Amino acid sequence: MRIIFMGSPDFAVPALNALVEAGHEVIAVYCQPPRPAGRGKADRKTAVHERAEQLGLEVRTPRTLRNEEEQARFTALDADLAVVAAYGLILPKPILDAPKMGCVNIHASLLPRWRGAAPIQRAILAGDKETGITLMQMDEGLDTGPILLDWPLEIDGKTAGQVTEELALLGGQALWRWLAEPARYPPRPQPEDGATYASKLDKSEAQLDFTRDADAVERQVRAFNPPGAWFEFLGERIKVLLAEVVPGGGPSGVVADDHLKIACAERAVRPLIVPRAGRTRMNPDELLRGFPIPKGSRLNQEEPGNS
Repeated sequence: MRIIFMGSPDFAVPALNALVEAGHEVIAVYCQPPRPAGRGKADRKTAVHERAEQLGLEVRTPRTLRNEEEQARFTALDADLAVVAAYGLILPKPILDAPKMGCVNIHASLLPRWRGAAPIQRAILAGDKETGITLMQMDEGLDTGPILLDWPLEIDGKTAGQVTEELALLGGQALWRWLAEPARYPPRPQPEDGATYASKLDKSEAQLDFTRDADAVERQVRAFNPPGAWFEFLGERIKVLLAEVVPGGGPSGVVADDHLKIACAERAVRPLIVPRAGRTRMNPDELLRGFPIPKGSRLNQEEPGNS
């Protein structure tokens, strides 16, 4: 089958590998253009871009698919199918209609729950017990197309990074399974009952909110790892990559012991991995030896003297 692959981050790489390993002809790979990254701000290619070059595949990085010239270039490929996985651009109707079998999206949730940009993090924040992969026939709506195949995954205390890695592998397996026997998985309409929207994450959401109960704070830690949720003390942000819920009480956001137990609206959390900016991972006692946060300190407030 002649297939166009459209994806950008690490999440999409297993699906590209699956297409190649299954013997399909990947006639072009579309991904986001290289962008400045790292301390030197040098242009960095996406994970899919790098993998496609390793495989000797043609890579295209248009900044938009809305102009007629790019749409004509896409149509001229004469593809049987386009496979989309975290590509990063909205596909206009001429693109959706160009491949003979249309466009299939690998989406990181069990649709119709968590349509939209951040399904993994929203599932963790909401306390969902499971998520999964959905192969969906794309239409002009936002993740509203018919479902071809879905595959559940238990969240079970995992971080967003861990769930992303597992779903990426499941996505490749689901794609392989569907392409081997597409007639076995006829499209079925998505129910509107249970539909939710996973809005794009805002950087401010990574600040830990100790006015919530401890379970919600612990989920916030997992949902924002990577890059890491954080709290602030004396003007410095301290990341929290892992935390546990522990018994305790007291004013929300106040340090309740000498080992960085932090009171929440209900119970407390104890950070377990707390790297300072630009430094290696450390446990709370290691952090406190170099950066004291005494019992009774209130976190996430402005420095003394600031209005």
